[in-house]
Amino acid sequence: MKKNSLAIYRSCCLFLGALLATSVLAQTTTSPVPTSPPPKAAAKSAEKAAPKAAAKKSAPVEEFRTIPLVPGTASVIASNVNVRGKAGFVGEILFRVSKGASVTVIEEVKLKNSKEDEPSAWAKIGLPSGAHVWINSAFIDTTNKTVKPKKLNLRGGAGENYSIIGTLEKGAAVKEVQTKGDWMEIEAPPGAFAFVAAQYLKQEAPAIVSAPVPPEPAPTPTPVTEPAPVAPTTEPPAPIVPTPPSLTPDTLPPSDEPPPKRVIQHEGIVKGTWSIQAPTRFALVNQDTGKTINYLYTTSTNLDLSRYKGLHIVVTGEEGLDERWKNTPVITIQRILVLE
Repeated sequence: MKKNSLAIYRSCCLFLGALLATSVLAQTTTSPVPTSPPPKAAAKSAEKAAPKAAAKKSAPVEEFRTIPLVPGTASVIASNVNVRGKAGFVGEILFRVSKGASVTVIEEVKLKNSKEDEPSAWAKIGLPSGAHVWINSAFIDTTNKTVKPKKLNLRGGAGENYSIIGTLEKGAAVKEVQTKGDWMEIEAPPGAFAFVAAQYLKQEAPAIVSAPVPPEPAPTPTPVTEPAPVAPTTEPPAPIVPTPPSLTPDTLPPSDEPPPKRVIQHEGIVKGTWSIQAPTRFALVNQDTGKTINYLYTTSTNLDLSRYKGLHIVVTGEEGLDERWKNTPVITIQRILVLE
């Protein structure tokens, strides 16, 4: 009986031991092996990496220039810089200058309403030697190649749609390069100008040389006569006047001034109009094609436009569209220059 009970006890112990071994083996073989960092660690790594990537993308482009340009010589610090007929991207490209070239700065011009990707500072420069400009050949004396009217516009190309980049006075001699139709290409005279983004120019700061200070002579003793004592007087202290803070463009209060009006300049012949659809009685037409450039309008009671009929003029003023016919351009005259 005892032998049977002992055998049963041993069998139970062996069975329980086998069960325990199987459970341990199952846990060991089915436990996952960590092959990647847990989600929290991965999120932290992504957060650390994100600012670096964002910083790379939004890294600001290095500014070439921080000091305003002054009249004088400047050097080009970028390759193939565009030289334009007007300040801003609206100006047509006349030619390009290479890195290291020298230009003569006339003044620095600031755009009031530059676009987001457009430089606000532009340098007005003199045209370099070898540059060419265009003039209307009808106003040149063919016998001696001189200017006939009081003033003649220099343009960046062969046509009135190109920018005015200077003027010539009556009697000025021109050096013809070639002629295309009614337009003559000439060598750029002194006074012709163009525009370059100021950030691509650099000027050297002038060296400051201190003058030598002569040695002071040895002092010569001289007798001193003491003045008679004077009774002290009590005067009220001078009032302290506060110095007003200097206002710079960066510290000026914001202005409610409306954006500048679109002031343009056109050249043409004045003709009368009698169409019921014409917003005014006078129009400026292209002397070559006869097409209307602008209708002429004035708010002045002293300006009689009928006196200008048939004359070749340059008109400056604010350009807009007629309220009734949106495609009809009208210019409100500010200034008229008659060309002979």
